[in-house]
Amino acid sequence: MVLHMEIIERIEAMQHWSEAQRRDRCRIVLVPTMGFLHEAHLRLVRDGKQRGDRIVVSIFVNPAQFSPNEDFTVYPRDFDRDRRLLEKENVNVLFHPSTAEIYPEGYETYVGVDKLSLFLCGGHRPGHFRGVATVVSKLFNIVRPHVAIFGEKDYQQLRVIRRLVQDLNFDIEVVGHPIVRDADGLAMSSRNAYLSPEERRAALCLSRSLRRAACMAQRGVIKARIITEAVRAEIEAEPLATVEYVTLCDAVTLEGIDEVYAGALLALAVRIGKTRLIDNTILKS
Repeated sequence: MVLHMEIIERIEAMQHWSEAQRRDRCRIVLVPTMGFLHEAHLRLVRDGKQRGDRIVVSIFVNPAQFSPNEDFTVYPRDFDRDRRLLEKENVNVLFHPSTAEIYPEGYETYVGVDKLSLFLCGGHRPGHFRGVATVVSKLFNIVRPHVAIFGEKDYQQLRVIRRLVQDLNFDIEVVGHPIVRDADGLAMSSRNAYLSPEERRAALCLSRSLRRAACMAQRGVIKARIITEAVRAEIEAEPLATVEYVTLCDAVTLEGIDEVYAGALLALAVRIGKTRLIDNTILKS
């Protein structure tokens, strides 16, 4: 049965809807997105259906998490296509606020998760995780979900949000969904739309390098320097690729480590042409 999907644009209306669902003892699941949806987003939605009674998907391209020289103005958007995809998935509510609704004139309050934001992408995107933590806090207060689902491709973001929920006592279960990859191994991302066919082929060096690292760890290589050098070499063999970082770190604290142990995260950020892509894997020796 196809359900009618509500499109809500105002904060007050979203809060009223959530209050009504909670009065009816319905379990609300939130899937926050920036739109331009793909199969990985839809997997989060399907996961959410197993965890609650009502599914809310938010679409909001958050200006607070983009630096001035980043791609906020050209970030891919296609609301009509997104709406059709979510209707097919029987989503209950599409929450689609404007920038002015989330950040009205005079807005000046931000949320920071200080230490976790220093590592990995945080060192290359100043203010990014402050913007993420702020908008996610607002979405939690607006939608009032029982469960929120995030993709593990943005692993640092997931760690920041889990810390946020713990520190600010949000009564919300945060679920990490495994990375969804295309058949060729490339992690699904809205930014993949920027890639030309040649760049798309070049981008496979990310997942290829992670597989190489996993094989090394399984063979007993535990030195972080040896693994990260091999990963860099694999990526740098691709002429269109420029490494931003390759880091082996603790999967909880994100602090760098010297040797692989259970729960070691290998994370990388690479530019393919002008497009910045991230990927990661958990290594086990």
